[in-house]
Amino acid sequence: MKVKYLAVAALFVLTFGATSVFAQEGETIVVDEVIAQVNDDVITLSMLKKETKERIEALKQSGMTEQQATEEVSKRQAELIATLVNEKLLLQRGKELDLANDIEAEVNRRMLQIANEQGITSIEKLYEAMRQSGLNPDDVRRTMRTEMTKQAVLQQEVDRRVYMSPSTDEVKKYYDTHADKFRKPESVKLSEIYLTLVGKDETAVKTKALELVSQIRAGAEFAALAASNSEREKNGQRTAPQDKGYVGEFDVPNLREDLLAQLKDVKAGSITDPIRVTDGYQILRVDERIPAGTTPVFNDNRVREAMLTERQPKEREDYLQKLRNEAFIKVTDSYRASVDPLLKIAAPVAAKGKEKSDDKKPKKP
Repeated sequence: MKVKYLAVAALFVLTFGATSVFAQEGETIVVDEVIAQVNDDVITLSMLKKETKERIEALKQSGMTEQQATEEVSKRQAELIATLVNEKLLLQRGKELDLANDIEAEVNRRMLQIANEQGITSIEKLYEAMRQSGLNPDDVRRTMRTEMTKQAVLQQEVDRRVYMSPSTDEVKKYYDTHADKFRKPESVKLSEIYLTLVGKDETAVKTKALELVSQIRAGAEFAALAASNSEREKNGQRTAPQDKGYVGEFDVPNLREDLLAQLKDVKAGSITDPIRVTDGYQILRVDERIPAGTTPVFNDNRVREAMLTERQPKEREDYLQKLRNEAFIKVTDSYRASVDPLLKIAAPVAAKGKEKSDDKKPKKP
């Protein structure tokens, strides 16, 4: 596969080796700098800057200052480039697996789901609401498409194999060895007050959330405030007037890490501070805490899922390494020293054999 891209590499050097060209005497037009070639795709400086900006914004949302977030992301620039290389390889593999139609259908389904949750009656109105919130619908769809494709490739090529490959005896042996994992875990019943940010000023929404928290902690009834204030919708209708904000029962180990941290010290009947989520603010109430069970229960699917969870990180990394080894990847000189060690690309077997045979040749005096 690498030989196939040698001609492309030559074109890469001729076309992208410089960062500017001269249109007229005295006038310089800056061309986007290429950081790496990945088969017949390229990673450019503008892509890296976009990814860097998104990472910085995510860290700021988690509580870092602009300076702290910028410094943290800058320290990890090489890792970010290596991540973009992996992303290109997964997207290329997605094309080879002909996933485009399924992914596009899933993007459309997710967009409709968002519209329904927000009580928006058409995709066009959803797009307009996104624009009013400073989001570009095309960018949102592109991001969703990229993430869904990456996950679909990994699930199809790695997770499915890891889940199905253990024999019945291996599954039973794993269960016997890890019986503690298959006791019913602690669970919590949760209710929420959800305030959307769509089309609203964030400061005003956060202020309202803080006011609701103050009222509840002063003795106001959570269910009543949820019924009158929570904005979670289904099929265009607010659900809280009927369900009083009840969300459901969840196994504690399956909760997101950020929610675990928020709920850790919240006793039954108490609430969290406002939690910033993707498109709004959420106040959670712990309605009940159900203790973990004491007797393990065998379930083939649960055991396989546990085995997958344990093996998934290494299996996925091994798969990505295989993709990198089989690809043509060329990182430009400015970034090669820091990025190449992260890619860990193995030399082709033929090249290794040649290396050994060269070692055996008698050296010239």
